[in-house]
Amino acid sequence: MLRNSEIKFNTRGAGDIVDITDELKNAVLESEMKSGTVVVFTPSATSGLTTLEYEPGLLQDLPQLMEKLVPSDKAYQHDETWHDGNGFSHLRSALIGPSLTIPFIDRELTLGTWQQVVFLEFDNRARQRRLAVQITGES
Repeated sequence: MLRNSEIKFNTRGAGDIVDITDELKNAVLESEMKSGTVVVFTPSATSGLTTLEYEPGLLQDLPQLMEKLVPSDKAYQHDETWHDGNGFSHLRSALIGPSLTIPFIDRELTLGTWQQVVFLEFDNRARQRRLAVQITGES
């Protein structure tokens, strides 16, 4: 069986981290499938998806790490081409990646105790985002 859905939300711009775990859990429950995989994909070149422990310390640490790895105040060739100031956003997105695949068993995501699925906003402005969710499995 195959089921497609989407998750929509707004972000505040670079550094915003959105916990989408509950939305993915609900998508699995609504699919009525017992076991399979969930693929979540961000159709964006300035965002990413990963897992982490969604707690206040890491919500500060991750944006600080991204700033050290790919500084937002550095000149990038992308900015010379498009003059939009978000070259750093594209590079951060390339490091993290646009998708995740998560197995589920007995209608539950196989996440670790302290593991949540998060969307990372890297763009330099607030955005409306839409994630594609595809569930494949069996009843």
